[in-house]
Amino acid sequence: MRFSPLLTDFYELTMLAGYFELGMHQQPAVFDLFSRQTPFKGGYAVFAGLETALGYLQELAFDDEELSYLEGLKIFRPHFLSYLEGFRFRGSVSAAAEGCAVFPREPLLSVEGGLAEAQFVETALLNIVNFQTLVATKAARINRAAGGATVLEFGLRRAQGPNGGLSEARAAYIGGVRCTSNVLAGKTYGIPVMGTHAHSWIMAFADELTAFRRYAEVFPDSCVLLLDTYDTLESGLPNALVVAAELKARGHALLGVRIDSGDLAYLSRQVRAALDAAGFAEVKVVASNELDEYVIESIRAEGGRVDVYGVGTRLATCAGEGGGALGGVYKLVRVAEEPKLKLTSDLAKATIPDRKRLLRVLAPDGSFIQDVIAREGEEIAPESMVYDPANPLQKVRIPANARFIELRSRVMEGGVRCLNTPTLAECAELSARELALLPDGCHRLVNPHVYKVSISAGLNELRLKLITEVQGKYLR
Repeated sequence: MRFSPLLTDFYELTMLAGYFELGMHQQPAVFDLFSRQTPFKGGYAVFAGLETALGYLQELAFDDEELSYLEGLKIFRPHFLSYLEGFRFRGSVSAAAEGCAVFPREPLLSVEGGLAEAQFVETALLNIVNFQTLVATKAARINRAAGGATVLEFGLRRAQGPNGGLSEARAAYIGGVRCTSNVLAGKTYGIPVMGTHAHSWIMAFADELTAFRRYAEVFPDSCVLLLDTYDTLESGLPNALVVAAELKARGHALLGVRIDSGDLAYLSRQVRAALDAAGFAEVKVVASNELDEYVIESIRAEGGRVDVYGVGTRLATCAGEGGGALGGVYKLVRVAEEPKLKLTSDLAKATIPDRKRLLRVLAPDGSFIQDVIAREGEEIAPESMVYDPANPLQKVRIPANARFIELRSRVMEGGVRCLNTPTLAECAELSARELALLPDGCHRLVNPHVYKVSISAGLNELRLKLITEVQGKYLR
């Protein structure tokens, strides 16, 4: 899928033109993309969107129609527009793997290249990574709350437009959702598709039992019946049992029943008991209706008997406390040979300068202890002292029995991918493995454990030095 280069904020174009006019456009530069907090006030995020982002970078080019539009704005000079004819991303990207568990302040990806090209891609990269990481994180939370039950994504009609619906289904799969109602996502990404029928199917027939029978005739081996058009327990359930018996007599089996309203914990218990008593223990109970991780957790806590949770609006829109956006940012950390730092009155918001390594510290059993951001080329060993980036006076020593893994690798060189692209299933498998190795407290929905992300001694020293220099220059 091609993304137009005009999918950007206008200031990216004006800065691009400015760098070009001033002869700065080819200065080497490094930008980091990172978030300042975990979404949903949770304990982690699931990195997603990298493959989409790399596709955007590799295909980046202005076509004649786009250049004509820019010319019509009467803002840009002809020689700049001529420069844009050959404009491509020819830089490099280092990034974590999609599906990786990530945390605030960590450089999820770093872009290195000429100042103009590395700056220009900011908006699109943030658009892609912010949304897909947010959705993957929401999906992971919902999937864990479901406790082994299947989660069906069906948020397309509430998603942020057609492209948003496709991206949402992709990211949800990385986060642990294993099927979708979005047929285009099924075709594009190989995600299993699943669905039932709407209330309108029932209402289109003279009565509910006739509607159930007709649907079972058309789909005898994949029939899921919606129970709550009129009354779940008094009408929908008895009629579904009739059809289940008729299917069985013909050598078929009812696949499931869906409840879309009411007290889902109570109703699912009643429906499950009735199905089991009638000899239909294999029939799945599907629940939907404004579900999210909190509602699903409460259904399970109240003894609900749900096999499949259909989650739509609150996954597609990432609704919930602390939701709505990942809040990822894209900051300049080096120009030419000079590390750069952005400083505000809040020291905790000061950026982390220069090229970096991102390491994960593992316990002997492979579980995650903490992450460390270090300067490129800086060695980190067990018993090294590392520092809190929000409070340099706080420090901790790496355990003596710890080992380290690099979380990032070079994924693009010269504007071309330099690693084999993992499949979506491989990204999802990585996510499941990573989340299982987090401290248990990170999964709490309320007051989760704060996973420690530290900076190395060398990076802490550089940061404090730059802070002092900036304060001395600008704060009198």
